[in-house]
Amino acid sequence: MEKNGKETAVRMLCDMQTMLRKSGIDRLPQRKDFSVSEIMYIKAHLGAFPRALEAAGLKPRDPAHAQKQQEKRIRTKRNRTAAKIHRQNAGSIPSAIPEGEEES
Repeated sequence: MEKNGKETAVRMLCDMQTMLRKSGIDRLPQRKDFSVSEIMYIKAHLGAFPRALEAAGLKPRDPAHAQKQQEKRIRTKRNRTAAKIHRQNAGSIPSAIPEGEEES
């Protein structure tokens, strides 16, 4: 029985790293080192290629990435809330008479 997808994807990245080092190339695996189907498999189980390298332990995690991701979530939520309020206000019909004035 095959291991779960994440473990297989991590193993693929680590095996490529080992193969590169054995052939005298001292760099991280790149997308061009894999076939299209392998890239699709890795991305499906580990996400974007830089995040996949981090998950495999080949690249140190970028501490700024988590902070940027959190800021993006907050910004998106604020934008959604503002759009929702705008839609609600646009749906209401403003009174033709300004506040504080009465009809004569």
